[in-house]
Amino acid sequence: MELTFEGPVFEWRGPSPYHFVAVPEDESDDIEDVKADFTYGWGVIPVTCTIGDVVWTTSLFPRDGVFLVPLKDEVRRRAGIGLDDVVTIHLRLGRHS
Repeated sequence: MELTFEGPVFEWRGPSPYHFVAVPEDESDDIEDVKADFTYGWGVIPVTCTIGDVVWTTSLFPRDGVFLVPLKDEVRRRAGIGLDDVVTIHLRLGRHS
């Protein structure tokens, strides 16, 4: 499954601060429908992400009815992304080599 969407970068100040982009509700619903095919536990789903020409692997996290895409500092630096920037993300669900 592949999806492309836009969303703002936000910071979550949990036990350790991190930056995320929320997958919109409609796309999150689509992921919810197929997550059993991809999850490896705790509801997290492995994905390959692309922003511009930056490609990385991570896992989506479920939170408050949507999924969150974590943005590592290295990814944000390479893509020139800052807090509150609106970015376009392409997701490919599953483990890929």
